[in-house]
Amino acid sequence: MTSIYRQQRFSAFATGVVSAVGIYVYSKTHLLQVTQDAAQQLPGGVQRPVLLEEQVAEPMLGATARAWAVRKWNEAAATDVEQAAAAGGEEEPRYQSAAYPFTEIEAKWQAFWEQHKTFRTPDFKDLDTSKPKFYALDMFPYPSGSGLHVGHPEGYTATDIVARYKRMRGFNVLHPMGWDAFGLPAEQYAIQTGTHPAVTTDKNIARFREQLQSLGFSYDWQREVSTCDPKYFKWTQWIFLQLFKEGLAYQAEVPVNWCPALGTVLANEEVIDGLSERGGHPVVRMPMKQWMLKITAYGDRLLHDLNELDWADSIKEMQRNWIGRSEGATIRFSVAPGEGSTAPADAVVEVYTTRPDTLFGATYMVVAPEHPLLTQLACSEQAAAVAAYVDAAAKKSDFERTELSSKQKSGVFTGSYAINPASGEKVPIWVADYVLGSYGSGAIMAVPGHDTRDLEFAQAFGLPVKQVVAAPAAAAAGGADAAAAGSSGSDSAPPVAFTAAGVAVNSGSSSSGLDLNGLATDAAKAAAIEWLEERGIGQRKVNFKLRDWLFARQRYWGEPFPIVYPEGSEEPVAIGEAELPLVLPATEDFKPSGTPDPPLAKCSEWVATADPEGRPARRETSTMPQWAGSCWYYLRYIDPDNTSRLVSEEAEKYWMPVDLYVGGAEHAVLHLLYARFWHKVLFDIGYVSTPEPFQRLVSQGMILGEVEYTVMQDASGAYVPDGTPGAQPLRLDPADVEPAGGGGFVLKADPSVKVTHRAHKMSKSRGNVINPDDVVWQYGADSLRLYEMFMGPLRETKVWSTKGVEGVHRFLARVYRLVTELPLTDEPPSQDQLRQLHQAIKKVTEETEEMRFNTGLAAMMEFVNGAYKWEARPRAALEPFILLLAPYAPHLAEEMWTELGHTGSLAYEPWPEADEGLLVQSSYTLPVQVNGKMRGSVEVPVETNQDDAVAAAQTIAAVSKQLDGKPIKKVIFVPNKILNLIVGK
Repeated sequence: MTSIYRQQRFSAFATGVVSAVGIYVYSKTHLLQVTQDAAQQLPGGVQRPVLLEEQVAEPMLGATARAWAVRKWNEAAATDVEQAAAAGGEEEPRYQSAAYPFTEIEAKWQAFWEQHKTFRTPDFKDLDTSKPKFYALDMFPYPSGSGLHVGHPEGYTATDIVARYKRMRGFNVLHPMGWDAFGLPAEQYAIQTGTHPAVTTDKNIARFREQLQSLGFSYDWQREVSTCDPKYFKWTQWIFLQLFKEGLAYQAEVPVNWCPALGTVLANEEVIDGLSERGGHPVVRMPMKQWMLKITAYGDRLLHDLNELDWADSIKEMQRNWIGRSEGATIRFSVAPGEGSTAPADAVVEVYTTRPDTLFGATYMVVAPEHPLLTQLACSEQAAAVAAYVDAAAKKSDFERTELSSKQKSGVFTGSYAINPASGEKVPIWVADYVLGSYGSGAIMAVPGHDTRDLEFAQAFGLPVKQVVAAPAAAAAGGADAAAAGSSGSDSAPPVAFTAAGVAVNSGSSSSGLDLNGLATDAAKAAAIEWLEERGIGQRKVNFKLRDWLFARQRYWGEPFPIVYPEGSEEPVAIGEAELPLVLPATEDFKPSGTPDPPLAKCSEWVATADPEGRPARRETSTMPQWAGSCWYYLRYIDPDNTSRLVSEEAEKYWMPVDLYVGGAEHAVLHLLYARFWHKVLFDIGYVSTPEPFQRLVSQGMILGEVEYTVMQDASGAYVPDGTPGAQPLRLDPADVEPAGGGGFVLKADPSVKVTHRAHKMSKSRGNVINPDDVVWQYGADSLRLYEMFMGPLRETKVWSTKGVEGVHRFLARVYRLVTELPLTDEPPSQDQLRQLHQAIKKVTEETEEMRFNTGLAAMMEFVNGAYKWEARPRAALEPFILLLAPYAPHLAEEMWTELGHTGSLAYEPWPEADEGLLVQSSYTLPVQVNGKMRGSVEVPVETNQDDAVAAAQTIAAVSKQLDGKPIKKVIFVPNKILNLIVGK
């Protein structure tokens, strides 16, 4: 019953009133309609307000209407509680906080900012470029149907604080927002409901925009972009054409995840245990001609230029690992075909290795199931087993093949052999799915003595292991240990592969002329490569783990490729730039075709076209991936209305690079890598002036749901220890548990029962998702903003607590009362008041600069605590504090600025400067105890010694009374802390 009443009330309010009426200043007709529609949805059947003509014209009508709606909400809420109680249910009252009038304040100032375009950044031609610039950028969201969750505002609040702070420091600030709007969810919804993806996306964008505006973020909404807008993706297509012209976009046959039941290609993350995530249908790997982007051509630069970026070391390391640059050599092994094999006599298998010094230790080879020579390598006796293995591997994702294969090795001997060029020995060729056809040559030389994975495989299948590198000490001792392991079966294999650098042993052959024995690893590598190159069977090579970017999806909802194929040809031809944007055809059939052909292939009138020379042609029917639009959106924000160029040269030179980029760590690799790649291409062809797009990157930590308390129950309902077979978890109400020793918890009714406590990632399935709309309605946007910054350091994972929101809400209410409850004085502040103020200015400034927002807020809270002890509240001491608060809690700060006698917005008021001379403390309040009991306090100079402190304490009446002629036996004096006088009886 609780959820029903609450859902009805909140749905009506959030949909109709909070986001619509209380935020925007609309035209008369639109505002009347929104207000009336919202009123009709309010609970309790309340009547909609009668809006007079003069009221409609008032710019602050949003605040009035919203305040009216809140009052009606609370009245209806009380009725709901009574009805629930009468029906025998329980209903927790959900009254809006009345600690201060945040509803009216926030609606008022959001309407003011909208009306006055307070945060509009002038176009470049109107910009004062003598001022410094600051470009604050959020990773723009995908507008899902579920709207914002509380994780979104965390990063957005951080950038908003910095953007507001920089404006007050005199910077030109660019702080935009837009939408990563192409995506699979909208297309899946279209398939299920028949609703066009564009309709769903527009609706979701409107919802997201309303939510963001309700949080008071200072975005320049006139720069808003959407990746699915033809005016935007015209330039996405233009960038693709430049990639195509530069030879960086090409087509290749690559293995993809094909689901026959769904009739579509799936991304790796959409495949789980060989089945489609949606529907659980079988998925197979099959080759398909796809568009690829040659990101590997930029591998070295992507790696090297990381050094110049102000990014967290962990993020840089993730990119380095993904790029995976290595130096080694390619080696060609001649094939000795098995009986019945169809491999030609001169067949070779090429491998890449970072350890050519271990060539003598290669005791077998492995080729990937996709290797083009595999079917020819299979001898007649092994052909069936090889074919079956290839079919099984086709049902696995790359993740299952590489990461999960460590649990259980699988493979099949092909029946053919390769000749080790160094030793002349025949080594068996196996097929195993832990080798990927998309990496390197799709084949490896296996050196089990010095590679953990190869050793595990050798032990599983009884293959020989040779040690050809030894630790320097073992080699110096004559290589006895190495010789013992010179050639063995898996029974005598070393338990752990020796993977470190060392000295080559067992690595010489008079017949091949290669002798590496005694050489240190680096020297042995160089000698081996020189030998390979001299004989023409290998060469030095730099390799990357990074693969070229698969840049095509067999979907409808994406950017069409500006490519056609002349009739009778498979050669791609670029369309003219004047034909851009190439828009999607209007269709109601978004379903996959049931074949590898994309849905666009069914739009025959759209597909049929002409090439630039007028010949009949057909269009490319795949679409670009969602990554495409997000690779360059930061550039379009700079000049969103430019119809002749991606971005104007002058504006780009002024605003780039992005000074602060904030987003989740889950985008630390792919999005950032792809965006850097595109930016470097644009740099090379002269369209941008910087080699890197994002100078500083900050990744906010995840916000987990509230702590959950659980106990385990058996089938009878009895509490049992965690881990008991068949036991099921029972979630408890926090009121039913209490703390126990050692940081644990127990059941309040039975302390012998231990309670598990843990915070989990927010998810609908767990029911622990926090809707920011709910928090904003109950406590206000400023409270949500402050709480998410006060939870802990921005970059760390944090646990949500509604009680924490209540805490910062009380702080804001104290600020409100600090300014409004007592008359303010125009008298100059005292030295102590100035010291407290300037200490706060210094601390908040430092912490805001370093994005340590939680400690900046703590400094403001300390100031407010001190200010409440003042006998008088000087206006000159409170005004600078309100300016400090403004980036963090902008709505309340604007209202308090008005209460202090100012007009207009404080958004561009100068930031307060700390006076170092006022930070020096000349005196302090010394608490005085007698026999350990507090008896008063006295103001003393900071240089006060013990004798002077005792003398000052004796001037306190309560202390003097306690002494009353008694001797002082002992004095405990801690300067700036405490004075304790121990006296006799």
